[in-house]
Amino acid sequence: MNTKGPEIRVGTGFDVHAYDSGSPLRLAGLDWPGEPGLSGHSDGDAVCHAVVDALLSAAGLGDIGGLVGVDEPGTEGAASTGFVRIALERLAAEGWRPVNVSVQIVGERPKFAPRREEAQRSMSEIVGAPVSLGATTTDHLGFTGRGEGLAAIATALILRGG
Repeated sequence: MNTKGPEIRVGTGFDVHAYDSGSPLRLAGLDWPGEPGLSGHSDGDAVCHAVVDALLSAAGLGDIGGLVGVDEPGTEGAASTGFVRIALERLAAEGWRPVNVSVQIVGERPKFAPRREEAQRSMSEIVGAPVSLGATTTDHLGFTGRGEGLAAIATALILRGG
């Protein structure tokens, strides 16, 4: 019997990838036709990568590098939504479940607002809890402002025993 009551924790994740015009864009679990992709060993989905790090950080379970390394078979070109599912399995094994996740995308493209609801539904379904997504630019400052890449910052709230 747990006499302490439920445990609640918060974690933060961050990911960044350069644009790669030779690959398709996969972001927040969605395909974005006509947009340059993101470089990376997997599909480069910075939203999913930041979510994985936020969930693992909240539970004290490390980060995405310890979960799925670039030298592991099957990770090259892999869909990052699968990495989120693996992180959720790891959390569940420790008795944790997500309560909600918030993600802020930083970049000049793609135009996110027209697909925000679709992306939130997709990510919420994957995570099994509400996922809110926002996007901003840096007013042409820094690498994201110059259109060289995209960043994502995620915060996850998790619960155990409640």
